[in-house]
Amino acid sequence: MTDNQLRLGVNIDHVATVRNARGGAYPDPVRAAKLAEEAGADGITAHLREDRRHITDTDIDALMEALTVPLNFEMAATEEMQKIALRHKPHAVCIVPEKREERTTEGGLEVAREENRLAHFIAPLRDAGCRVSIFIAADRKQIEAAHRIGAEVIELHTGAYCDYHAEGRFEDRDRELEALREMSAYAHSLGLEVHAGHGLTYDTVQPVAAFPEVKELNIGHFLIGEAIFRGLTPAVQEMRRLMDAARG
Repeated sequence: MTDNQLRLGVNIDHVATVRNARGGAYPDPVRAAKLAEEAGADGITAHLREDRRHITDTDIDALMEALTVPLNFEMAATEEMQKIALRHKPHAVCIVPEKREERTTEGGLEVAREENRLAHFIAPLRDAGCRVSIFIAADRKQIEAAHRIGAEVIELHTGAYCDYHAEGRFEDRDRELEALREMSAYAHSLGLEVHAGHGLTYDTVQPVAAFPEVKELNIGHFLIGEAIFRGLTPAVQEMRRLMDAARG
């Protein structure tokens, strides 16, 4: 991989969602992770939620054992999740907001409002060797707070941009894309590594992938859905192709 090439992290949460709908063992998220790895994924993302609605503790155990690419462990800033992360010591830990009633992660973490608590929360994770990422909106105040608390990475929430595109609200889409562009550059200027993700599809990935400051995209739900129609390997390969083309 060259310095200019974007990393692709594939989120396999919703393979577990399908498995859990029947309460059995299939489809296996670890098998999906290995297929994604073989298809060109540079890392695997898994979100262990408080309610265990998709990924389970056993899945995290198995992923840590099976993967040869890095695991990005998404989690809420709770004592339970901190203990699990410190036990496994994954390559990366991404702190995300989490509400039990939400269908999916609805926005970025409110770092500025909880700066002191989050600074103390992430310190043991950094000491354990995990790269700590904070999932936030493209907002200057949140980026500055993430920098102050000692995060090494931010992941910009691309959900609003993707939603506006899907709804045909193209002026709003372009405004959100410009905010993502500006805040990617600003975060990079502070020395933060910039990632992005949430809701990205074949139709929306390239404008974000073209930002030179962005080093990694994390994409899951769309790829798992697309895998129903074309298979996971070609679905991941097509996303990889589009990202590489955008980076040029």
